[in-house]
Amino acid sequence: MTEEHRIQNEIRAYTPDCVLFRTNAGDFWQGKVIYSKAYKQNILINIRKVEGLPEGFSDLSGVRVSDGKAVFIEVKTPTGRVSAQQSKFIKSMRACGAIAGICRRVEDAITLITKGV
Repeated sequence: MTEEHRIQNEIRAYTPDCVLFRTNAGDFWQGKVIYSKAYKQNILINIRKVEGLPEGFSDLSGVRVSDGKAVFIEVKTPTGRVSAQQSKFIKSMRACGAIAGICRRVEDAITLITKGV
């Protein structure tokens, strides 16, 4: 487990008044899984590209229980860098009235959720 995943799990477990879900952004491939005798393992056939959530979508998303306000949290390690797409997404969500920000520790997430900043 990476440090970022550990922080995400801690935030999900210890933030009050909030239901948060781990979200994955970007593209992925999907198709039918079959067993290949030639490769002696499962392989994917009839593959197609699926576009998931948009680039920059926050690591955690959910709702503040007390008022139903949407919450988006981009989780970073103490030295992790925020991409331009992530900053743009956070700015867009704030403009819509959602709670959105970058958190590097559980305490950051608690402050974001309780104060909305």
